Amino acid sequence: ALAWWLLRRTMNAFRAATRLAPRAAARATGSFQQQTASTAFKAMQQPVLSQRGLSSSPELYELGSVDKGYTADRVDRVAEPERRAFTYLMLSGVRFAYASTARILVVKFVSSMSASADVLAMASAEFDLSEIDVGKTITVKWRGKPVFIRHRTGDEISTETSVPMNALRDQESDEDRTLKPEWLVVLGICTHLGCVPISNAGEYNGWFCPCHGSHYDTSGRIRKGPAPLNLEIPPYKFTEEAKILVG
Repeated sequence: ALAWWLLRRTMNAFRAATRLAPRAAARATGSFQQQTASTAFKAMQQPVLSQRGLSSSPELYELGSVDKGYTADRVDRVAEPERRAFTYLMLSGVRFAYASTARILVVKFVSSMSASADVLAMASAEFDLSEIDVGKTITVKWRGKPVFIRHRTGDEISTETSVPMNALRDQESDEDRTLKPEWLVVLGICTHLGCVPISNAGEYNGWFCPCHGSHYDTSGRIRKGPAPLNLEIPPYKFTEEAKILVG
């Protein structure tokens, strides 16, 4: 019985030692590695700290690997002058191409803003006055607007030239509104709201706007009604005795 009891105690002690041995070995190994790493780190750091104490900037080898690409790809101006000339040539060519393209774009943009030939042709119009009888008014079209051309009588000319300025709302003399006294050229648009007046009508036998009751005399001047201004005189000139160019 005593021998059996001793055998059991021995077996239990062996089992406990078997379980605790790996843990103790791991602890011992970790402590040893930590001490070794700490000692190595201090040994590596010591020269760097000593050198930093002497100099404020780090040395080149302390910054890691050195890039040799700059030295390898650098163009040697003495040994390879043709590469420098080629680079300058390419840069100059690219800049010239950019400048030429920009010039072409600017020229095209400016030319697109200019009036075309058909638009310029419509900017002026020539009319023959030889078929207009005295005392008659014709309506022509210029730039999409109606233009009244009146062949005035002698009585109409004398009547309009004798009107005093204080009787006019928009004060203009008859002489200032005509190039030749017998011919009156005005835009056929009422200065009130843009209606087209009726020729040879109204209280002054000139033009009458039925929309709001504006009356114009045979000089195209406003005499009665809500219109604030006289009928507009377009730019025109006589190219011949009986021909005018409007515009």
